[in-house]
Amino acid sequence: MPLYEYRCQDCGQTVEVIQKVADPVLSVCQACGGRLERLLSAPAIQFKGTGWYVTDYARAQNKNGSGAKDAGKPATETSASSTASTPAKPKAD
Repeated sequence: MPLYEYRCQDCGQTVEVIQKVADPVLSVCQACGGRLERLLSAPAIQFKGTGWYVTDYARAQNKNGSGAKDAGKPATETSASSTASTPAKPKAD
């Protein structure tokens, strides 16, 4: 559940309240009975470490349907290796 901050416009007291998103916004200060306003604050979530970048995810499949085995090689190397395994026929004189 999110943590919301409210400030009383009369006494200036700041209050933190854990509420559901669907809960109504508080409007009355518990200390003095004044009017509350909800404050905007920075989110508490921080993404640190590996796993948050495109380069850290699993490799996608190539266009030819091969999996992660060929993903690290450029397309020219994979196609060249498949054609290199076929022996060339000698020219007939």
